[in-house]
Amino acid sequence: MEFSIKSGNPEKQRTACVVVGVFESRKLSAPAEVVDRAAKGYLGDLLRRGDMEGKAGAALLLHNVPGIEADRVLLVGLGKEREFRAKEYRAAIATAVRTLQETGGFDGTVYLTELPVRKMDVAWRIRQAVLVAAETLYRFDQLKSRKDEVRRPLRKLTFCVERRNELAAAEAALKEGQAIAEGMALAKDLANLPSNICTPTHLADRARAMAAEHGMAVEVLERADMEQLAMNTLLSVARGSHEPPKFIVLKHLGGKPGAKPVVLVGKGITFDTGGISLKPAPDMDEMKYDMSGAASVLGTMQAVARLRLPLNVIALVPTTENMPGGRATKPGDVITSMNGLTVEILNTDAEGRLILCDALSYAERFDPDCVIDVATLTGACVIALGHVLSGLLANDDSLARELQDAGLLAHDRVWQLPLLDDYQEQLKSNFADLANIGGRPAGTITAACFLSRFAQKYDWAHLDIAGTAYRSGKEKGSTGRPVPLLTHFLLGRAREADR
Repeated sequence: MEFSIKSGNPEKQRTACVVVGVFESRKLSAPAEVVDRAAKGYLGDLLRRGDMEGKAGAALLLHNVPGIEADRVLLVGLGKEREFRAKEYRAAIATAVRTLQETGGFDGTVYLTELPVRKMDVAWRIRQAVLVAAETLYRFDQLKSRKDEVRRPLRKLTFCVERRNELAAAEAALKEGQAIAEGMALAKDLANLPSNICTPTHLADRARAMAAEHGMAVEVLERADMEQLAMNTLLSVARGSHEPPKFIVLKHLGGKPGAKPVVLVGKGITFDTGGISLKPAPDMDEMKYDMSGAASVLGTMQAVARLRLPLNVIALVPTTENMPGGRATKPGDVITSMNGLTVEILNTDAEGRLILCDALSYAERFDPDCVIDVATLTGACVIALGHVLSGLLANDDSLARELQDAGLLAHDRVWQLPLLDDYQEQLKSNFADLANIGGRPAGTITAACFLSRFAQKYDWAHLDIAGTAYRSGKEKGSTGRPVPLLTHFLLGRAREADR
């Protein structure tokens, strides 16, 4: 898909389709009014006859509109004007792109990006338009022998801004949106791949390919390297699998020499059976998505590299399968972690924290400015927050606020849960320094409390994306989250670094 920015009158655009909006009840948006005047009231007449009410999600395609240079005019319902906010704007863009894809025209010129959205500027509107368009058009069909072909697929989208002095900001936002969309597509592709293809070795190979393409540094630690580093909790998860574990270190060194890096840690369980604490069979196929944290971190690195951000960013991806087997770790086993703390394994299905804790210990060697780990960690987070918000826990409130603000800007939102020492009591063990689970109450919090024991030497935040990383059911597939959140966070850091 080719994207571009333009400033100009809608009636003069030589394009396959001009897209304008209509509010309830039958109120033309400002660009639609311009089209209506050029068409001598043609749109207004249609609305008065009841052809469209302007309800959100509605669309009306018009051919041969008089006085208009475009082949078609697409009217998109915007809902009530006073309720038109970020969610409604994104839905309108999605409706427009979906309908344009079905028209048979190769291009479209979209004036919805001129619409005011409360508290959001033109750069936000352009970034979100690109992200929504890419998400709407995304298909994962690479493993199908017969692909669903679109007869005349949409190839170009032009987003319009009202004033010429907005073009520079819009162009910059377009590039950011394209980079984030590319990172999301990579994250989705990796997560959607089945686990017989997307193995730890596959993730390592993709990281090497990214490094070669973008000039990043990469190192892949093998089992022997992890043994030498005493990454025993990570290795304990890998014991039941025939697939070799990997520990991926990917570095984007775009900042000043010596500047402290931001470290991103992504959980990379390429398939999670639960191990000896075996999961029930229904929906176990979705456990290929248990590496969504790793996928999102690699997707974010792709966006960072595309944007050439003036930051030092390091991705750490501990990756393995969690399988049952004769050598698999058993409930009741006690493992010594990389930082020396001993862990009693009460449930082998609480494996994500075991691979992350060694990665968090490894992160210390980089003297990080901050560390953010990303993981499909707990079903409890799905119960608490559903599929709308990702869970956020942190040992530093300013870092948490920074992530919350980035999430609002990215429309990839988070909700902070408390990380109080009181919850640490649930992790007490009779036989080790701590247990790997704390019981059913506050499961998301106690999982983060476990990780916090390994992140005491730097500012740290934990994102639990169990409810937001993928969709189930008929629309099953990866969402690419939280690539937008993480990239917006890093964009904010980059702007601060430039000041």
